[in-house]
Amino acid sequence: MQQRAVETRQLILEAAAEVFDEGGYKAARISEIMHRAGTTQGALYFHFTSKLDLARTVMLAQRASVVLPPGPDGLQRLIDTTLLLAHELQTNKLLRAGVRLAVEQEEIGFHDDAPYREWAEVFRGQLVAAAERGQLRNGVEVERLAVLLVGCYTGVQHFSKLSCRRADLPDRIADLWQYMLLGIAPPQVAADMVVNPDTPLLAAG
Repeated sequence: MQQRAVETRQLILEAAAEVFDEGGYKAARISEIMHRAGTTQGALYFHFTSKLDLARTVMLAQRASVVLPPGPDGLQRLIDTTLLLAHELQTNKLLRAGVRLAVEQEEIGFHDDAPYREWAEVFRGQLVAAAERGQLRNGVEVERLAVLLVGCYTGVQHFSKLSCRRADLPDRIADLWQYMLLGIAPPQVAADMVVNPDTPLLAAG
C-alpha cells in the first residue's frame, strides 16, 4: 500500500507538471490533473491539500528531476550542467513546469526563492571546486557569481521560451559561456573549456 501511494503521488505530480507547463497556474484545472493522472479527487487531496500546494510541490521538485552530468567537479562540469539543463528544459515536463511556476510566483500569490537558491548552491559547489583547481581568475567571488549565473540563466531561458519555445536554448547558453568565460577564467583555462550546445550530455546514474 505504501509503494502504491508513492506511485500515485508521482503520477499526480507528473500530470500536474504537464498541465501547469501547458497553460500556467491560473488556467490549470484540478479535474484535468485528475484525468491525466487517472486518479480520484480523494486520492489527489490525500497527497496535496490544494491546487496551490500542488503547484508549490511541482516548483520545488525541479532540482530533484535532474541528475547532474558526470565528471570531476569544476568549471567544465558547471558548463556541462547548464547545457544539460538547456536540453532538459526542452523535454523534461517537471523541470519546465517548476521553472514556469517559479517565474509566475507573484502572479500566483506566493513568494519562495528556494528553487533559485537550490540552483545557486549547485552552481556554487562547482565554482568552489573550480577555484580550488585554479580555474577562476583572482578576485572572482563564487557566492556572487553563482547568484549572477542563476539570474542570467533564468533570463536567457525565459527569452528563449518566448521567442521560440526554447528551441535555441542550448545555443543561447553556449553564447552566455563564451562571454562569461572571458571574465571569470584565466585565458588558458577558458581556451580548454568545451562548450558544445549540440550534444546533450548523459546524466550520471
